Formats: sequence, C-alpha cells, structure tokens
Amino acid sequence: MAKESMKAREVKRAKLVAKYAEKRAQLKKEGNYDALQALPKNASPVRLHNRCKITGRPKGYVRQFGISRIQLREMASAGLIPGLKKASW
Repeated sequence: MAKESMKAREVKRAKLVAKYAEKRAQLKKEGNYDALQALPKNASPVRLHNRCKITGRPKGYVRQFGISRIQLREMASAGLIPGLKKASW
C-alpha cells in the first residue's frame, strides 16, 4: 500500500491539471510562453503519475484496468474480472 499522503498528492495534482487545462491550451495556442511559465508547476499534465486505484502502487500499472499487475493477478485468479483468466498449461 502506498502512503495516504502520496495518494492525496496525486489527487491534488489531478485537480490542478483539470483546473488549468483550458487556460494552458489557450496560452499555448497564443504562444505566450512567459504566462505559461507563471502557472503552477503541478498544473502541467506531465507531472501526473498513474497509480493503482486499489493500492496506490505507482509501478506495474496496467492501463486497460487501472490497477497494478499484482492486483490484476489476484483479481483474475479470484474471477473478479469478467473475461479474464489466468493462463496455465
């Protein structure tokens, strides 16, 4: 499990990115890079990091499901993900 503070930080960044998205797009379109630099650093979408929705794990993230590889395997073995089963031969 990730620390709660790390998960909260990511949520805060996501809100900030959403808040400034329109303004960033407008400034980029105009080519006003000085004003773009004045925006908060965390308003940049590049600073977001994908995290597992269940555990908050930052590594081994599977985009299609939005969870980490470990949770994916556990859930697949338990039959919690429709249409997905663990391969064995």
